Order: sequence, then structure tokens, then C-alpha cells
Amino acid sequence: MSTTSTTKQPGDFETKDDGKPNPIVEVISKGINSIRCDSDMKELLDAFDELNPLAIEKLSVEDARRQPTIADAVKHLLKKRGEDTNPEVLVPGIQRMDITIPTSNGNLHAFVYKPSSMRPMASSVHVHSESLLPIIVWFHGGGFVLANAEVSDGGARGLAKLTGCLVISVDYRQAPEHPFPCAWYDAFNAYCWIASNAVLFGGDPKRLVVAGESAGGNLAVSTAIRVRDSDDSIQRPLHVLAVYPMAQTGSQATLSYLENAIAKPLNRATMSWFMSKIVRSEEDKKDPRLDLIHAQLAGLPPVTIINASIDPLRSDGEMLEEALRQAGVPVVREVFSGVTHGFFGCGNVVKKALDAQMFAATRLRDTFRISTTTTSSSSSLPVAPAVHSESGSDKFSGSGGMSKEMESEKMMMMKGSKMAATGLDLSRCEEYRKELNVAASQCGGLPFGPAQPVQDLR
Repeated sequence: MSTTSTTKQPGDFETKDDGKPNPIVEVISKGINSIRCDSDMKELLDAFDELNPLAIEKLSVEDARRQPTIADAVKHLLKKRGEDTNPEVLVPGIQRMDITIPTSNGNLHAFVYKPSSMRPMASSVHVHSESLLPIIVWFHGGGFVLANAEVSDGGARGLAKLTGCLVISVDYRQAPEHPFPCAWYDAFNAYCWIASNAVLFGGDPKRLVVAGESAGGNLAVSTAIRVRDSDDSIQRPLHVLAVYPMAQTGSQATLSYLENAIAKPLNRATMSWFMSKIVRSEEDKKDPRLDLIHAQLAGLPPVTIINASIDPLRSDGEMLEEALRQAGVPVVREVFSGVTHGFFGCGNVVKKALDAQMFAATRLRDTFRISTTTTSSSSSLPVAPAVHSESGSDKFSGSGGMSKEMESEKMMMMKGSKMAATGLDLSRCEEYRKELNVAASQCGGLPFGPAQPVQDLR
């Protein structure tokens, strides 16, 4: 009986299915983060690692839902700094309350975020139109499997603060218990109910935006498409905001998937795990509600896309932008360098997260300003000039095109949060080589050679 022996190569390792990240992949990922991430983003990822997250792709759904989130890491980092973690202190002037949205498939939970200067919710529809605020309907991320509106609090609360609008953040049914297309039905039904009942919350039913991050970014675009195809009784959204949306199911070999195959907190393996829970068959992957870049996009309202450079979904945003342009839809896309997937709601500890929120707020406020002018209705919403951004660029500074009031709001949100200076830390390459060799030794692998010059992949 013959046996076949395999010669180990540098970096070879044995795998263990205990849910723990592979030690070599873990050290490589940390090394890449050290080089590519802005220092405040890296500090947040280090805080995330201190919470000992397991590899989602190795876990059951039940165990995956118990894992720490980036929102947990923000709180952990603030505690380490001795800072307040109360959201009402971090983002002052915003009140949050729970509501229930009835649908034909059961009740959905949602949070309503409203400026504290706004009058209490109406007990009837007899309210003055000038007191009504625009509404942002927000869908959280989590791969259609994990997280909830609570995890997405930072982004929703920040948008409410920086736009002066109502934000209604909706929880939807999740896979695998409720596979595709359950979440898409919930998103559409929630949007319709909010449009029909807007005045009860002090919202203007004629000034609606649909928005979301990651999986929720997909839901935002899909909802806008379905509303476009529905009868005229449903109020059309004036704008779509898609923050690092999942926009295609045809390839995990895009440039950003390859660049960020082992990135944190989202990587290629995690995306594969999500997809395995969402769909019922391979045919589902071809459905244009999931595969947005092949949907009929013509006739949608203006779209704003926000991407992070260190994110497997960055190319999804680029492809969606191109598909929208080809369909004649006005679209602006902004890529924020040095940050990862999930950064948008981290404005209290990551500077570019607050920049991204400001960029989104400026775009939405300008949309509402145009709508107010067109409909000749009055509004107390302050006006900020539009941001003219080059697609895919990193030129938004967080202050250009911003009103003095918005700049003041930004400074208030930054107050008390120690934003670290950004920049590369190439000096740590050798340190990570040593950590790699320790990990390789533990797994029976061969050592790695001396550090070589590393290209800036940001």
C-alpha cells in the first residue's frame, strides 16, 4: 500500500473547526489592517479583536448571532477611553422610541429617531404642513441573517442629527428562518405603511427617502424599484441612499473581493456563508432583487452610494453605479479610503465615518431642498449646498459644501471623542512577521521570510 506525502510550503497550516479564526489568516489580516487602515479605524478593529469574535463562516446561525459587532467594539473602545457610551450623550438632541409596523406577514419592530426640538407625535392627522419633517426609511445590515436596528443605531441616529429629519429604522425578517424574498416583502410593506402614516410621527408623506447599509442598502434600492413599479397611490421616494450595498451575486472574484478576501469585519468567506443562508436555490441568486446590477433601474430617483475601500463589496458599489448610469439614473458614489465595511455608524470613534454621514446628510438635505422648492411647501429644514463629488474619489473632506449649522453639528458629535490621527504604520510589518511565525509554528507550518516592501493597497 503506497502513501502520498505532501511537502509543506511556507504558510501551510492545519485547519481546526472550533469556530476560532485560523491563526495564520488572523495574523495576516491584522498585518494588512495595520498597513491599509487609518489609525482610528485600526484602533476600533483592535477593540473588536479584544471581544474575541469567532469566524462567522464556521458557526451556526444561532452562534453567529451571539458574536460581537462593530457597534459593540465602539462601546468597548469608548469605555477603554473612559468616555460616555450613552447614545443620547454621544449624539445629543435626538430622541428614540419603539413602534410596531403592522404588515400582512406579521408585525415588524422599528425605531423612530426624531430631533428633540420637534413637537410630540400627533394624535391625529390635523397638523400644519410646515411642521412636518422629511422621513428617511432606514434598513440595517447584517447579510440578511444577523444584526438588527439596534446594531445600526449609530448610523440612523447620526443621520437624524445631521439632516434634521425623522429616521425610521426597520427590523425585517431574517434568513434562514425567513429566506429570500421575505426581507424584501417586509421592506416594501414597511415603506408603504410609513408613507401612509407619516403624519402620525410628524413626518411629511411627500418627502420620503429610502436608505440602508450593506444588506439594507440592497433593500433600499429594491424597495425603490418596487415602488416605481406600483400604482400611483404609493408615494415615490425622492432619493435612495445605499451605504456599501450588496448589489450583485454573479461573482466573488471582483477586484474588491480579491483584495479583501480575508479582511475584517467582512470578507469573502463570510459573504459566502451569508448567501448560503439567504437563498433557497441557485435560481434565487439570479433574481434582480438580489442581483441589482441586472435589475431594470431606469426611472429611479437620484441615488447616492457610499463605499469603504477595505470592503469586499466595494466593487459591488462600482458596478451598481455603472448600471445606474447606463439606465439614466442620477448617481453619485463616494469611496472613503482607510476604513472597512461597517464603518458608517462609528462616527464617535472614526473620523471618516462622521465624514460619510455628513456627505450623506448633505446629499439628502439638498434633495429635500429641491423638493420643497418644487412643491412650494414650507419647511423649517435648514438648507445646505450640494456636494459635487467625483465618482469613486476620496475628495470629500467632511466640510466642503457644508452649511455652518451642519459643521457645528459635526463638531458637537466629535466633542468628547478622541479621534486618532490617520496614516500608515509600515514599521509594524516586521512585528507581524514574527507573529506569523509563531502562528505557523503552532500549526506545524514553515516560517515566513523577512518582511519585504509592501504596496499601499488603500
